[in-house]
Amino acid sequence: MQVFYKKHIDFLTESAVNPDKRRYAVVGEAERHFIDLDVYGDSALQILPRHWHDAVGKIGEDSLQKHGIVPWHIQLAAAQLTEAFKARKAGRILRLSADLGHYIADAHVPLHTTRNYNGQLTNQDGIHGLWESRLPELFAQDYDMWLGPAEYRKDIAAGIWNAVIQSHIAVDSVLRFEKKLTSQLRADKKYSYELRNNILTRTYSHEFSGKYHQMLSGQVERRMRASVKMVGDIWYTCWVNAGQPDLASISDFNPNEPNEFEKAAEPAGWLQRILQMRPEPAD
Repeated sequence: MQVFYKKHIDFLTESAVNPDKRRYAVVGEAERHFIDLDVYGDSALQILPRHWHDAVGKIGEDSLQKHGIVPWHIQLAAAQLTEAFKARKAGRILRLSADLGHYIADAHVPLHTTRNYNGQLTNQDGIHGLWESRLPELFAQDYDMWLGPAEYRKDIAAGIWNAVIQSHIAVDSVLRFEKKLTSQLRADKKYSYELRNNILTRTYSHEFSGKYHQMLSGQVERRMRASVKMVGDIWYTCWVNAGQPDLASISDFNPNEPNEFEKAAEPAGWLQRILQMRPEPAD
């Protein structure tokens, strides 16, 4: 696996954002990135079935799609990756691996588990980009990302649901600490202006970001570490479940040729998706 993945690390890195790019082009893509647990009430984590077939039978597919399906879709993507390993289809392995990494990372972001995903319900607009992008941009160089070897996960469903649960538990502190800090700092201390691609852009100030990061006590680093660990573990688990096929023999594949994901896109529905879909908060 190491030989295969390292050879294509640039492609995996560049392709990791493809699910976001497909949000406005492919029907059914947007809901794969989140789950609004709070719409199901305080007992959501007790009443929601862990497997898709059971969830559809209990709640209905339309309702599930409306409020996000990330924990169930990760299970599907893992099954698809296992089949790709079995078939030794290099291009499909790489593209599914990149997609799976994206969805797993999304599941580890607290604000991907609530309908108040950008603080829009509590007058905290922009908090999504603050937590997910601004803080790592400023402080990730100090994070410890050495996680050791990948481990086999016997129950992928249990693992991903546990990740979602841990993310949702953190929602309260993500919102509460930002609101508390905002009340303590003058308005002109919260934001600053920086040049980005030669454009002067308003962003959260270093002072505000630093204080918020300190109040979270390593939360962003912990969620990032957990997501990276799970990506490696699930890639490895899919490979083991596929019979541990030899990947070195297919490592010369050119991943930049036209692929089935591009062919399967549904451009005819793009306008409808833009008008109806939940927007991705700007970073």
